[in-house]
Amino acid sequence: MSLDPVTLALVQNRLDHVARQMGWVMIRTSRSPIFNQSHDFSCFVTDANGTLVSQADGIPIHTGGGGFAVRALLKAFAGRIGRDDAFLLNDPYVAGGNHLPDWVIARPVFARGSLFGFCCNRAHQSDIGGGAAGTYNPTATEIFHEGIRLPPLKLVEGGTTRDDLWQLLMINTRCPDLLDGDLRAMLGSTRIGAEQVAELVEDLGPEQASRYFEGILDHGDRRLRAILADLPDGTYRAEEKFDNDCFDPADIRIKVMLTIAGDRLKVDFTGTGGQIKGFKNSSLANTYSAVYAAIASFFDTDVPRNEGTFRAVEIVAPEGSLVNAKPPAPLTMCTVFPAHEIMHCCWWALGQANPRRNCAGWGKNTFPVTAGTAPDGRTWVMYNWGGNSGAGAVHGRDGFNQMGPMITLGGLVIPNAETYEQLYPVRVHRHELRGDAAGAGKWRGGTGVDYDVEVKSPAEHSFRGEGMSRPTGIGVEGGSDGLAATVTVATQGGESRTPPPYGIWRIGPSRLRISSPAGGGYGDPLERAPEQVLRDVRDELVSAHLAREIYGVVVAADGRSIDAAATEAARRALRQSREQSARTAPAGARVPAGVPA
Repeated sequence: MSLDPVTLALVQNRLDHVARQMGWVMIRTSRSPIFNQSHDFSCFVTDANGTLVSQADGIPIHTGGGGFAVRALLKAFAGRIGRDDAFLLNDPYVAGGNHLPDWVIARPVFARGSLFGFCCNRAHQSDIGGGAAGTYNPTATEIFHEGIRLPPLKLVEGGTTRDDLWQLLMINTRCPDLLDGDLRAMLGSTRIGAEQVAELVEDLGPEQASRYFEGILDHGDRRLRAILADLPDGTYRAEEKFDNDCFDPADIRIKVMLTIAGDRLKVDFTGTGGQIKGFKNSSLANTYSAVYAAIASFFDTDVPRNEGTFRAVEIVAPEGSLVNAKPPAPLTMCTVFPAHEIMHCCWWALGQANPRRNCAGWGKNTFPVTAGTAPDGRTWVMYNWGGNSGAGAVHGRDGFNQMGPMITLGGLVIPNAETYEQLYPVRVHRHELRGDAAGAGKWRGGTGVDYDVEVKSPAEHSFRGEGMSRPTGIGVEGGSDGLAATVTVATQGGESRTPPPYGIWRIGPSRLRISSPAGGGYGDPLERAPEQVLRDVRDELVSAHLAREIYGVVVAADGRSIDAAATEAARRALRQSREQSARTAPAGARVPAGVPA
């Protein structure tokens, strides 16, 4: 029987509102700045089989693989799930987790005596033990170095919190005061969500509600299949790489072969390098989530974000590879790297099928996690999100000058400097957009930032600088690459050093300076409107010199207008120079990302 489309839309919107309201509860009741300031958590709703039906605008890398976690819970507690229970899990190997710091609270939804679904909150904890404060241990060579592993556990049984389990969690974190409050916020948010989903089921009746849940999934399936059917059939390839394994230089490739056949899509990672020594391996749930995030963000914004949407997508991730590691490989960095690389590969392969939707590369993060001991003996953990990177440009829009990590797609909020200065022993001296760094193009990349923070007490810095050694915001469709990052740390003695891409430094009071990576440009820089170039010059994002050398735009001596005649001559000269270079370029010269060599 066909479903009423108006009711279907209302049910979808009501579920989405429930997911968002869970997030509002989390923001207002959580204790850690990582949640109430930066929103590093995501809420979602599944059906009784663990299939993701709705998600809030949280962190895409959290939610795409959410169904893996609930299905692991269902398997572990088959026949033992009660109305007033709540479950906790995080392990990527046995519990459908993406990486250990992301803990999932899953609360069952019962209606008229039957299990109907789950309301879930996946949140990145401030500290879960392991070899480095703040959950990221770049010296880890196996998962046991990364913190406490949690299979599916019943944290609340029959409405009563298990105190023994709670105490186990509290003694396995450096920040028990934060974890205690944050877990209670997660439990509260999912309780509110479960109550509201149960009300929805009661309003519709369980049978009708089940049909509309399935209708939501079917709609997502139809929507993506229609999009795929409009693309040219074929096989498209792209690759990304690491130039280190967290310890030594290495050439590690992430390869994707994307095949479009009618209304189906196959994403095959065969040929990707094997799992590595360091903590940049990916769990299977994380790989699926990264692929889903890439596909959903490549197409129209009205593409539904539920698991039904991806029924037409087949993913091949060879076991033992970087994108489907076997235990005990370390994994904590996976939600950023290689999720970032997986998304780039998918974008650039899809960009060959539809160049107008291609997306330039985002700069890869370089900022450390900084932690120390407060005068009262408590551990503080500060994420230097002020040092985040610039985003890649797309057709019709410049890249965002600074965004949270690419895998958040804007869902992570960069906190206020003033708030950090109140919470931690730091002073932010500089946080401004970077000049002459963005990848040039008809639409330029995001600039990145210059970030300068003084850490006033001894601290531990956990570095993860994937964007330091080379440009990572790769230009597409004729655009150029954004600049790489620079990072220095100066001690009170005045010595300034460049940290390794990955490693832990335990030093006294210091000054951390980051010039974050910039995003890549989209399209021919000579097609950028001169007025846009002038605005960038006046905003000090592009110098007058580079405006002329790259964009062929000559700014008048007053700095407020364009010299039209000189600009026409400069652009003509640049085009002639380009044509000459193309005639003399050697075979196999670099082509923009996403275009077959």
